Amino acid sequence: MAKIADKKLIVGLEIGTYKVSSLVGEILQDGTINVIGIGNVQSQGMNKGYVNNLESVVQCIRQVIEQAEMMADCQVSSVYLAISGKHINCQNEIGIVPILSKEEVTQEDVDNVVHTAKSVRIRDKYEILHVIPQEYAIDHQVGIRNPIGLSGVRIQAKVHIITCHVDMTKNLIKAVERCGIKVDQVIFSGLASSYSVLTEEERELGVCMIDIGGGTMDIAIYSGGSLRHTKVIPYAGNIVTSDIAYVFGTLMNDAEIIKIKYGCACSNLIDKEEQIEIPDISGRSSTKVLKRYSLSKVIEPRYMELLGFVNSEILRLQKQLRFQSDKRDMIKFGIVLTGGGSKIEGIIECAKTVFKTNQVRIGKPLNVAGSIKYAEESNYSTVIGLLHYGKYVYLQDESRCTKKTLLNTWLHKVINWIKREF
Repeated sequence: MAKIADKKLIVGLEIGTYKVSSLVGEILQDGTINVIGIGNVQSQGMNKGYVNNLESVVQCIRQVIEQAEMMADCQVSSVYLAISGKHINCQNEIGIVPILSKEEVTQEDVDNVVHTAKSVRIRDKYEILHVIPQEYAIDHQVGIRNPIGLSGVRIQAKVHIITCHVDMTKNLIKAVERCGIKVDQVIFSGLASSYSVLTEEERELGVCMIDIGGGTMDIAIYSGGSLRHTKVIPYAGNIVTSDIAYVFGTLMNDAEIIKIKYGCACSNLIDKEEQIEIPDISGRSSTKVLKRYSLSKVIEPRYMELLGFVNSEILRLQKQLRFQSDKRDMIKFGIVLTGGGSKIEGIIECAKTVFKTNQVRIGKPLNVAGSIKYAEESNYSTVIGLLHYGKYVYLQDESRCTKKTLLNTWLHKVINWIKREF
């Protein structure tokens, strides 16, 4: 938590393949996140969610934290940290326990059944990152969102478990702690992004969120208001950049600039005669001319392939869960694209072709305010989602403290009354 008087501050940190970002957010009274500080540098020492140069990552973290502190005029002492990578796994589990009081379900019963559901064997060297309840059942009544107060004999919980490799988490935490900063919690970046860009209606009707980063694509599938599936695909925007660099003979940094400035994922949107200038590394001149249509014909098939990986995952999940073959039965609200890789022109048209649906939109962070408007762009979805996650944890802790204070006050009054009477 950032240190500043009379303000409820939360800090999010995302260490990606292409950029490292940090945001300082203030929780307003209406629950909105007000972004008051931001840090952003080009990433060094990371690849596809893995740390491959610890000191380079530490330097990046120091820079973004200093930038955010200077803008927010505060001292950052702890952060919520995003994690991704192909080592992220998920599984759905079920737990069943008897209701202790045999009268009505209490919080203790809910805690017990969730604990039973998550008490399963996971892969060696892996640890549980998140346990997210999907729904509950009491005896023959199913599909319960909140079972507390209901009557029955036994309670069942379905949960979604997200796991990660222990060493990958340790390396990221080590990098942060070397900067003198504590990690409040590690959060799967795809989960954080979904908190940032999805609406309650989308989660209810069914949606697939795809966060396209530099090194990985994070997938989160919701249906019936609950998270049903998560997945990390270890291919993303950097493979498109590599194609551009290879085909047109440019440096990777120049290829990334070309992709952002002129790229298009749907060649039908491009005038075939439109020309652009790109850096020439042959030494014959400073720039060379090519047709933008030719660039799009390199980018389009790669984006179709990337989105095709997601489509295959959706179809595999449907088969596993015995859904009907039409994916819109499970994902009625369609596809939400977010992350830096979603900012390319023509990606909506490309996605409509791959997923065979018109229900496609670009997801930008919701319920966020502040004068730093570029923090509301889709490439900040994950780090904004970390602030939303932190806000939820903060408000839960505050509620527990309030209840404890009220209980202590009531007990104090009872004790004083007993002393007066006896």
